[in-house]
Amino acid sequence: MEIGNFKSLFDLLQAFPTEESCREHIEKTRWSNGVTSPFDPTSKVYNYGNGKYRCKNSGKNFNVKTGTIFCGSKVPLRKWFIAIWFETSHKKGISSIQLSKDISVTQKTAWFMLQRIRECFFFENKSKLDGDVELDETFVGGKNKNRHRNKRVKHSQGRSFKDKTPVLGMLQRGGNVVCRVVKSTSKKHLTAPILKTVKRTSTLYTDEWCGYDTVGKVYSRSIVDHGHGQYVNGNAYTNNIEGFWGIVKRSIIGIYHKTSRKHLHRYMNEYVFRYNTRKISEGERFNLLLCNLEYRITYKQLIK
Repeated sequence: MEIGNFKSLFDLLQAFPTEESCREHIEKTRWSNGVTSPFDPTSKVYNYGNGKYRCKNSGKNFNVKTGTIFCGSKVPLRKWFIAIWFETSHKKGISSIQLSKDISVTQKTAWFMLQRIRECFFFENKSKLDGDVELDETFVGGKNKNRHRNKRVKHSQGRSFKDKTPVLGMLQRGGNVVCRVVKSTSKKHLTAPILKTVKRTSTLYTDEWCGYDTVGKVYSRSIVDHGHGQYVNGNAYTNNIEGFWGIVKRSIIGIYHKTSRKHLHRYMNEYVFRYNTRKISEGERFNLLLCNLEYRITYKQLIK
């Protein structure tokens, strides 16, 4: 069965009934132009059979798992495939507790697997944007009034950084979105990620927030004044990026309930990946991730 024809988990399990079939498929997607050494791409590679290879220049042995999210993992590849399928096909993601029940692993293992997958999603969160680009920032962390009385943070109303984490969103109309977790929404912390992501030929559409004043001198900028109840001013509006924030907030509330400041950037990778691949099928999305497995992070790095 072709990967693009996958429409359900049942199809996935039928196509990959064994560990060997999983390994062969990863080799096809990762090394479509022939086996390449992860230690020296220019080196000749010796094939010892059964998925074992040796790099001539470095003298090191390797397999298809080396240097990927599967490296060092004792979890079977079939369970990894199911986890990737759930994370890429579910519209709002899957919690580590739910995944641990579905594939019979501990919650700690499921959390580590999901964080490794989210780390790989970064390849979709580094696009270069051009044309009409909407900018907006949001705060993740919930409202103070909704917390229990003994958990409320004093003087944290509105745009407070004490209990909420700011995130900058940049969305190209009809194209991709890029998100960056920032320290604050000041000019100092908003300008750099915008200059790195948005091409100078773009037109920016923002609200009246003063944090965009510096980039307004570099780009062509149109403003919509939300403070005075203006949400559309000709071609100036930020409805698309605000719609994306709605998806993010509902996903966090409905699935994860809470995200820490430390790991928020990985969750944003997940939402960006899901949005940017919204026009392709679940099978193609699954296969796309298998082509980008090199964003590996260790457990020690995660809990550092």
